Amino acid sequence: MTETADRLTTSRNRRTAKAPSRGKGLKVKRVFTTAGVHPYDEVVWERRDVVMTNWRDGSINFEQRGVEFPAEWSINATNIVTTKYFRGAVGSSQRETSLRQLIDRVVLTYGAAGREHDYFASEGDAEVFEHELTWMLLHQVFSFNSPVWFNVGTASPQQVSACFILAVDDTMDSILNWYREEGLIFKGGSGAGLNLSRIRSSKELLSSGGTASGPVSFMRGADASAGTIKSGGATRRAAKMVVLDIDHPDIEEFIETKAREEDKIRALRDAGYDMDLGGKDITSVQYQNANNSVRVNDEFMRAVEEGTDFGLRARGDGSVIETVDARELFGKVTKAAWECADPGIQYDDTINDWHTNPETGRINASNPCSEYMSLDNSSCNLASLNLMKFLKDDGTFDSKNFVKAVELIITAMDISICFADFPTAPIGETTRAYRQLGIGYANLGAMLMATGHAYDSRGGQSLAAAITSLMTGTAYRRSAELAGVVGAYDGYARNADAHARVMRKHAAANDAIRPVGADDADVLKAATAEWQECLAIGTENGWRNAQASVLAPTGTIGFMMDCDTTGIEPDFSLVKFKKLVGGGSMQIVNQTVPRALKSLGYQDEQVEAIVEYIAEHGHVVDAPSLRPEHYEVFDCAMGERSISPMGHVRMMAAVQPFISGAISKTVNMPESATVEEVADIYFQGWKMGIKALAIYRDNCKVGQPLSGGKGKNDGTKDEAPVAEAAPATALAHPVRKRLPKKRTSVTTSFSVAGAEGYMTAGMYEDGSLGEVFLKLGKQGSTLAGVMDAFSIGISLALQHGVPLETYIQKFTNMRFEPAGMTDDPDIRIAQSVMDYIFRRLALDHLPVEKRANLGIFTAEERSAQVAGSYGTSASTPAVEEDDVDLEQLRGSAPIETAKVEEKVTPAGPTSIKEAHSSAELLELVTGTATDAPLCMTCGTKMRPAGSCYVCEGCGSTSGCS
Repeated sequence: MTETADRLTTSRNRRTAKAPSRGKGLKVKRVFTTAGVHPYDEVVWERRDVVMTNWRDGSINFEQRGVEFPAEWSINATNIVTTKYFRGAVGSSQRETSLRQLIDRVVLTYGAAGREHDYFASEGDAEVFEHELTWMLLHQVFSFNSPVWFNVGTASPQQVSACFILAVDDTMDSILNWYREEGLIFKGGSGAGLNLSRIRSSKELLSSGGTASGPVSFMRGADASAGTIKSGGATRRAAKMVVLDIDHPDIEEFIETKAREEDKIRALRDAGYDMDLGGKDITSVQYQNANNSVRVNDEFMRAVEEGTDFGLRARGDGSVIETVDARELFGKVTKAAWECADPGIQYDDTINDWHTNPETGRINASNPCSEYMSLDNSSCNLASLNLMKFLKDDGTFDSKNFVKAVELIITAMDISICFADFPTAPIGETTRAYRQLGIGYANLGAMLMATGHAYDSRGGQSLAAAITSLMTGTAYRRSAELAGVVGAYDGYARNADAHARVMRKHAAANDAIRPVGADDADVLKAATAEWQECLAIGTENGWRNAQASVLAPTGTIGFMMDCDTTGIEPDFSLVKFKKLVGGGSMQIVNQTVPRALKSLGYQDEQVEAIVEYIAEHGHVVDAPSLRPEHYEVFDCAMGERSISPMGHVRMMAAVQPFISGAISKTVNMPESATVEEVADIYFQGWKMGIKALAIYRDNCKVGQPLSGGKGKNDGTKDEAPVAEAAPATALAHPVRKRLPKKRTSVTTSFSVAGAEGYMTAGMYEDGSLGEVFLKLGKQGSTLAGVMDAFSIGISLALQHGVPLETYIQKFTNMRFEPAGMTDDPDIRIAQSVMDYIFRRLALDHLPVEKRANLGIFTAEERSAQVAGSYGTSASTPAVEEDDVDLEQLRGSAPIETAKVEEKVTPAGPTSIKEAHSSAELLELVTGTATDAPLCMTCGTKMRPAGSCYVCEGCGSTSGCS
């Protein structure tokens, strides 16, 4: 570890100014570690090879052999940490090769800064702090956000924050500076949010007498900038949030901006353009690089409730320049969200009522994922606890060790601000003056299931609220203690009364929790004690941090901690896709399920039978021995028994009073949801005191590749098409039906990603397909010979009665090179030559009813579907797999293949399908399409994580981490 020590020495030498000591320093007691034993010596280490291959062609995308990790860490966690967080060029001597080096690089930097700024009472306390932090990271008890792992202890700027809020005023200089600052943040792979409401509307005059452009016009420039810079991010695609106040005169234009662009996307898609997420033609439409949110106030929501008018106000003098019907305007917000998932909604008065620094300024905006809400030009660094690590063997929550963990983590997070670098000077100044932190947690859904609590139940919500209250109360109590050691935050004095008022609001909300069982009652008792101590110490010392907690998506770091669920989310599904040592993968039932069954009192034999049932069916309905009253414990985000949209809202409302910031979460709604249901979600969010909400209705956006042509799950599994059962007198073996000497045939020329070929299909007298011959490659070449043999094999099988549907199901979606654009107007994108050939055969030889079940349509049929259903409450046509631009996904994808056997009727063959993520696995097991994008790094289907998406293969996220 010499290199790490050298780096830390250099870092300490660069800093000469020490913070003034205001107290005696922190005394740090051992909780998880043993005196005289280093945490590294308590675990079994092993060497592993991380080889990430492209599952389409077997090519190696990443390779680092002999990396060192604890034996208890999963292969997935090993792969993601090695590829994402190890620093140094691969193959060089500077490359990190062990988790020890990674943890030391971060922890020793924090320890050195803590010593330098007088956080500890003695050298011994500093060493205990380092050991305790190391132990928790080593045992996956918590994780810092990704920028810490990327930057701390390296030669790069020491950026530790993942969340940023910018500001823009009504001047051209400020607007152009907005573009610049946003670009700098995107360059580093992070995201930012801002409120455009200070920019005067297009209905107001400039000082020159001309008409202003309005904020929506300036959004076009920012969107183009983000679309250009996002791919240059060092770690992930950029994310951004744009907010506009409900009383802005241009609010209607803002509301409908993305919905109208979605109309364009559909029209262009049906004209044959590649409009999927990441597609090469998607850049021709605007506003696709940001999440949009409307900021509503209580005045507006009361007007909606009462059915009265509402005034839109000039930006200059605040005068009302237009009066609108509040319900009609609210209806436009919810209709646009129904159509394209934007805009989300933020409740301004609720947000600012919990604001600890109102004397400094209002809270106007949020980060892209909506969990960080604070002053303009500020940032927040995050860390998340793994709640499953605090479940004791008897199923109760370990409040005592949870409190100790929060103390240590908050201390470390505050220390990081002392040495952190920031992308802009204003952000650095505000963050150092207010020291916003964002402690949170992951694995809530898994913990609730493991303890026998349904996610959407009073017991589950009460336990979640008590744990969240305990976390934030402890964090602020430690913040008050830190204020006594190193001083309150610079902006505290002018906001002292407001900050104390918010602390009392949190404590009062804690007192209002009504426990349901003994487990949440015990946690609540500990939380009450923490809030009482927080108020007492804070009254004397003030507080070190203006903000303490948020609930972030925990995408990549969730995999680092081997979490089953992210952030506040419930479990995604009961079946999971798991990588194995030595390569390969398998389908497993969540390990939380057996633990939950045992906590509910089931015997080992019953648990085994239920788990086997879930493995086969993907849900618990009618599982042997499982009592119906326990079904709700196993409800998930997707699948047969999915949690209702309002169930997600109720959980958010339960924990919101105990979060300094807000909650990153999207409420997923079925495709059949109505505009009225969206309106009810947004309205109830205001009533329940939530700070921000966003919804996503399945299939409401074109840019969601591979949402599939499958219908919604009716409780039965999708089965492979099979031939009708033969009558009892039929022969026991198939008989060949030869084609006539003279037969009708059709020859089709095709091109897939530039590879040209010919297909000749010969038919019987009734027009059914009897033979296929393929010409690909030069005559006499190996490829041509293989294709000839393949053609003969397919033709013989067709003549012996194998249904064409069977081949279409087997060979469509097969992925290998060449893959990409074709010259066929009905099949614009093919994932391979085989994928194209059998899609073409389906279009030529199957009736539309059978093709509909396979999700294969002509361009004309797709256009007719859109024309017939778009704009009504009927289901919109599913995005077809034809439309996925695989050109964008080549050259990477670190996913092995899971095999899922689907049982069919005895008359048909067993169908083996492939899955490359839990999302795809869930589709195969349940027959329900998961509406999620493809990972832009490795090409596999992602799954939801808060208001973002996360890839299980490489750990990439679509936003914050």
